[in-house]
Amino acid sequence: MRKFNIRKVLDGLTAGSSSASQQQQPQQHPPGNREPEIQETLQSEHFQLCKLLNEIRDSFGRPGVECYCQHDSGAAVIQLQVTFCHLPFQSKWLYVGTERGNIHIVNVESFTLSGYVIMWNKAIELSSKSHPGPVVHISDNPMDEGKLLIGFESGTVVLWDLKSKKADYRYTYDEVITLFLEPFIILSGGLSYDTVGRRPCLTVMHGKSTAVLEMDYSIVDFLTLCETPYPNDFQEPYAVVVLLEKDLVLIDLAQNGYPIFENPYPLSIHESPVTCCEYFADCPVDLIPALYSVGARQKRQGYSKKEWPINGGNWGLGSQSYPEIIITGHADGSIKFWDASAITLQVLYKLKTSKVFEKSRNKDEKPNTDIVDEDPYAIQIISWCPESRMLCIAGVSAHVIIYRFSKQEVITEVIPMLEVRLLYEISDVETPEGEQAPPLPTPVGSANPQPTPPQSHPSTSSSSSDGLRDNVPCLKVKSSPLKQSPGYQTELVIQLVWVGGEPPQQITSLAVNSSYGLVVFGNCNGIAMVDYLQKAVLLNLGTIELYGSNDPYRREPRSPRKSRQPSGAGLCDISEGAVVPEDRCKSPTSDIKDNSFSRSRSSSVTSIDKESREAISALHFCETFTRKTDSAPSPCLWVGTTLGTVLVIALNLPPGGEQRLLQPVIVSPSGTILRLKGAILRMAFLDSTGCLVPPAHEPWKEHNVPEEKDEKEKVKKRRPVSVSPSSSQEISENQYAVICSEKQAKVISLPTQNCAYKQNITETSFVLRGDIVSLSSSICLACFCANGHIMTFSLPSLRPLLDVYYLPLTNMRIARTFCFTNNGQALYLVSPTEVQRLTYSQETCENLQEMLGELFTPVETPEAPNRGFFKGLFGGGAQSLDREELFGESSSGKASRSLAQHIPGPGGIEGVKGAASGVVGELARARLALDERGQKLSDLEERTAAMLSSADSFSKHAHEVCLAWLRVSYSANCRWQQY
Repeated sequence: MRKFNIRKVLDGLTAGSSSASQQQQPQQHPPGNREPEIQETLQSEHFQLCKLLNEIRDSFGRPGVECYCQHDSGAAVIQLQVTFCHLPFQSKWLYVGTERGNIHIVNVESFTLSGYVIMWNKAIELSSKSHPGPVVHISDNPMDEGKLLIGFESGTVVLWDLKSKKADYRYTYDEVITLFLEPFIILSGGLSYDTVGRRPCLTVMHGKSTAVLEMDYSIVDFLTLCETPYPNDFQEPYAVVVLLEKDLVLIDLAQNGYPIFENPYPLSIHESPVTCCEYFADCPVDLIPALYSVGARQKRQGYSKKEWPINGGNWGLGSQSYPEIIITGHADGSIKFWDASAITLQVLYKLKTSKVFEKSRNKDEKPNTDIVDEDPYAIQIISWCPESRMLCIAGVSAHVIIYRFSKQEVITEVIPMLEVRLLYEISDVETPEGEQAPPLPTPVGSANPQPTPPQSHPSTSSSSSDGLRDNVPCLKVKSSPLKQSPGYQTELVIQLVWVGGEPPQQITSLAVNSSYGLVVFGNCNGIAMVDYLQKAVLLNLGTIELYGSNDPYRREPRSPRKSRQPSGAGLCDISEGAVVPEDRCKSPTSDIKDNSFSRSRSSSVTSIDKESREAISALHFCETFTRKTDSAPSPCLWVGTTLGTVLVIALNLPPGGEQRLLQPVIVSPSGTILRLKGAILRMAFLDSTGCLVPPAHEPWKEHNVPEEKDEKEKVKKRRPVSVSPSSSQEISENQYAVICSEKQAKVISLPTQNCAYKQNITETSFVLRGDIVSLSSSICLACFCANGHIMTFSLPSLRPLLDVYYLPLTNMRIARTFCFTNNGQALYLVSPTEVQRLTYSQETCENLQEMLGELFTPVETPEAPNRGFFKGLFGGGAQSLDREELFGESSSGKASRSLAQHIPGPGGIEGVKGAASGVVGELARARLALDERGQKLSDLEERTAAMLSSADSFSKHAHEVCLAWLRVSYSANCRWQQY
């Protein structure tokens, strides 16, 4: 009886009804608030969803030419497991060895099985009573293609005659056979079984020298690379390709010491599990060369001086050639920058954030203030400004590190550091009711009237009067000088500290602005803003304090001393009953609730316990209208919370230059409060023409080189301004704030703060990721929902453009890593080792085949070795084999239907991603057929010439014999006549 999951069925029905209702219901436009109509160019026909690439591959060509193949049906192995394959040169018949010890022959052109099968019981001695084990090696005789060398795992080696279908010779070895190659004697293994700490290794024996090369992972297979593809020619291997479980290694056999080739493929994406990632398209053109130049200095020494020898295939020549960069944060605290411009991933630069912290001296020693079970340096959030190259990261141990890019090497004597006590401690009284605007508070600085100077060294552990841990960061910053190589260099380290025995809560949101020189971050306790130029804390408020007297929930804040407050939007889930300090949050790599991820948001405000844990979920620096009465835009910070509230904080910046480093930045809440359903995810701003207003930023400049006098004068006069494409006249007009939450999206007209457009994105599910992106010279809102739908909406009208069911949320990894970017691109992590990129742009889908390039390209076949006259005359040299006649259906019959199942693919680019186009493939197969036919004709011509020569020689000998016989006969007749 078939079982059904009622919950899944109901979820499917509700998701379908919600999607249908959204398609029928147009975007909501509040009456009485008519806004000027903005011409929108995006239409539904501009969108199409398709996968681009899975960054886990099976085939490699020249650097950048890579492909993978998979069965979309997910068919499982039901009969046999393949253990070894061998495809002879210029042959379409593939020898397939199985775990059962049998060998099957497959036609790779039609993917049909031949009826010819080499059974294990016929290959071994009849007297043998044990199974020989799986097939571990297959190779054809270089001098006779009709002979096949078969190696079994038990140590049995068989020379099989394909024509007579029997074994000519059998050899037995007492130990297990793995892999072996000649004329270099290359074998997998070589170390004694008694060796302590024995690692996988490859042994290379050449002449009198023997080298044992240790590998990091187990060896799966290897093969040699030779100049000639003909097995009957003299072969001198120049390299060996070793496939490991998690890597691909090429060893140079022509150089002393057998160095390895530098691997150009990005197989190291999963050196450490990926905990977060960000995707940036259409970056500045000088950014990738800059990252590559500093990343090239990180490469290890000792590689082979030769170029990568695998050079098959051609690059794709797509029409969309814009720089794309992917940044991945890992569990070990490392950050990798990847070049994704040409469909494939190439690592540019690697940054280790853990270098600024003290390491444990031994494995058993753990930081005494660590709040995670493992991976204390794991990256949670990445905030990056491509224009200024400023980088800011938030780690799982409640730490924030700000990096500045430099091409010069520096030595930092003392690492700048700030410690922040992020909590709210106000009187336990009810917040007064009412909708009146709160009185403007006094400008908020740091806890002290003067800016807080950075600590010169990490603070030591301290305890409060009642013995509870207090003022202790989770990690200890190095006190010794730090050598920083060219690339990203530490500007400032910020750490949240323990307060009254309570560990700091993990950071839930992060933003950095290079024009303002500010970084802001928040968690479930509150928000903190830091001036990284002056190394001072500007703002440290609890979330409730941001409301002032306008808090609509009448909450009574509670001190962290009374009960622990779990993070509302972190990478971990803490149970409701976790109130003891010893209950610690797990690492992001543990993937809590991987198999069943469900969460519901409610706009109800009846649960005081839920409201008191309101976390900061979104942060956005901008230059816009902070209040309804503003006549001009000014710098500000927009703050979004998990309860759907948006609050605005005004920023008063000093002049640029030296004054920026001397005068303080004034920070004050503006009193502006906006409301949406669900937690706030993303915010952006449009000008009066509907164009995106990017945050203000400073252009990158080398920070470690002294400035000239004229440059200093320019900096003094310069003030941070927004880089909006609008003119100064247009910027004084109205703007639009685009706010996306887990449930809905709103477009707010500024400075009036009227809701111009509203769209309920989902009722039964919630939005996991929402981004405002550019596409086809316009902009749109792209959303990924937990029910698997990818949706796009036009801006500013929020008109639905795309709603496609793509992928259900099955684990937290997808939720952490899914992100959209410009030009219709998106990506997420399918597994810790697999990145899936996709596009929702119709133009990209149409140009996908050109972008993928060609994997199989026709090449000139090398000239076959000359066998010589005497080898052809006397039958020496290589013997050819007509495999078509031997393995064809006419002679071998049909294969068993129960042995294997033929699963036809859709063909074309969807069937084999990255493969050659049909025309190129047909040309290659035609060229291969011509080469095979030409080889056979050449052999026939040589044989015919040999036969003609033999016949001519025989004719001459016969003529001489005839003449000799006539002479003898004539002489005899003459003698008879004389008598």
